Amino acid sequence: MEEYKPTIGLEIHAELKTRTKMFCGSVNDPEEKIPNVNICPVCMAHPGTLPFINKEAVKHVLKVGKALGSELADFTEFDRKNYFYPDIPKGYQISQYKYPLVSGGELFGVEITRVHLEEDTARSTHHGDYSLVDFNRAGVPLMELVTEPVVKDSKQAGCFARELQILLRTLGVSDANMEKGEMRVEANISVSKTEEFGTKVEVKNLNSFKVVEKAIEFEIKRQIDVLEKGGSVVQETRGWDENKSETFSQRAKESAHDYRYFPDPDLPKLKISEIEELSNANIASEMPELPWEKRERYKKEYGIKDEDIESFVTDTKLGDFFEDVVGQLRGSSVLEEDLRASIKLASNYITSDLLGLMKNEKSEKFPDTKNFAKLITMVKDGDVSSRGAKDILAVMYKDGGDPEDIANAKNLIQKSDEGELKGIIEEIISENKNVVDDYKKGKETALKFLIGQGMKATKGSANPQTLKKLLIKHVTD
Repeated sequence: MEEYKPTIGLEIHAELKTRTKMFCGSVNDPEEKIPNVNICPVCMAHPGTLPFINKEAVKHVLKVGKALGSELADFTEFDRKNYFYPDIPKGYQISQYKYPLVSGGELFGVEITRVHLEEDTARSTHHGDYSLVDFNRAGVPLMELVTEPVVKDSKQAGCFARELQILLRTLGVSDANMEKGEMRVEANISVSKTEEFGTKVEVKNLNSFKVVEKAIEFEIKRQIDVLEKGGSVVQETRGWDENKSETFSQRAKESAHDYRYFPDPDLPKLKISEIEELSNANIASEMPELPWEKRERYKKEYGIKDEDIESFVTDTKLGDFFEDVVGQLRGSSVLEEDLRASIKLASNYITSDLLGLMKNEKSEKFPDTKNFAKLITMVKDGDVSSRGAKDILAVMYKDGGDPEDIANAKNLIQKSDEGELKGIIEEIISENKNVVDDYKKGKETALKFLIGQGMKATKGSANPQTLKKLLIKHVTD
C-alpha cells in the first residue's frame, strides 16, 4: 500500500462579493430566500439580450492574483463553455479558457496554475421524482482557482483550502462560506507506483474542509484497492456521499474539447492596462495586509500566542476588534513593556472570555473597544481580579457600560490600600500560627493558604499581590 504515491490537484470555486451579477444588472444577494426574484432577461438568456462585464469582479480576481504573486494578464477574453444542463439558462457557461486573468503564483507551498473568472450556475434541489431550479444564483461572479498537481495528501489539501478562504476574506472579495456553497472544492486524485501520474478521478462539490480531507483519503484508498485487485481506475467524475462517507460515480470525465470552447462574440476583449481602475498600480494601492504578513507582525510586535494570532487572522471581524483595542491601549500606555503586557492580556481575554460569551449568546456583536481596553488596564493595574473581570465583561457584553462603574456597583474593585488590609493580615497571622511557622520553615504552599484566607476574608476584593507582599512583610518581621 505504501508503494503508491498519491497526486492531488485542486479546483476551487468561490462566489465573489459584488453588487450585481457577472454579466447583467441583477442583484447578487446570496441571502435571498425567495427563489427566482434576482433575475433579468440577460441572465435568463432571453433572445436578443446582450451581456456586459462586471468590472468589480475582474478587479477582485486581479487582487487575488496580486496576493498570490501571480502574473496578471494584460489581455484577456471570455469564452463560451458549451454543455446542456437545467441549471445553465443559455445552454453554455461564460468562462475563460485560453486567456485567464491570472497565471502562476503560490499559496501555502502549493503552486497555482491559473485563476479565472466565470459565471455561476443556478441552484438545483431534488425532491423525489422532480427537481426545482432557483435562478437567483445563475450568473453570479465565480472565481475558479486551479492548482498544479503537487498536493501530496489530504492534510495539505485541507490546509491549502483553509488558507485560501482566509485570503479571500482578508481581501474582501468573497465571504467564502462553504456551508452556503460560496466556496466549493473539487479534488483531482490519482495514485501511481512510478513517477508517471495515474488515472485522474475528479471528486466534485466538497462542501467542508473536513469533507475535503475525508474524500481524498477515501479516494486514495479506493484507487489503490482497485489496482491491487488487478483492475483499472476509470477516469470519471465522482461525488461524495456524506451518509456512507464514500465517493460514488456520477459520470464520465469530460475533456476540454467536449465543451467546444470559443470566444464569446457578445463580449469585448479586455486590455487591462487601458482600464485605469484595473491597472497594476491601482490594484497594488488597494491591497490590504495579507494573512502571512499579519501573522509575522503580530508575532514580532505583540508576542501573542500562535493560536491567538490564528484566531485574529482567520476571523477578520475579531481581528479588527483586536486591532481597535490595541489602538486604545497604545494611547493610554506610556512604557513599551506595559503596552506589550496589556496587549497580551487583551488577546487572552478576547480569545477565551469574549469568544465564549459570543458562543453562548450565539451573537457576533462586540463590546465597546474603549471600555474593553479600560477593563484590560484595570486588570493589569490590579484594580479588579481576573474573576471580577470576567463578571464585568459579561455585563458589558450584554448591557454595555463603563467597566469601572460596573465594578463599583458590584463591589468588584480590589482593595490595594495597605492600611485598609493591615488589620485583616494581622488577624490571619494570629489565627494561623502553625501555617505561619510552616512558611518560615520554607513551605511555599503555606503562603498560598494565607493569601487564600485573605481573599476569603475580603470576599475576593483584596488585591492578591498586595496581600502577598503584606503577608511576607508581617511574617518575616
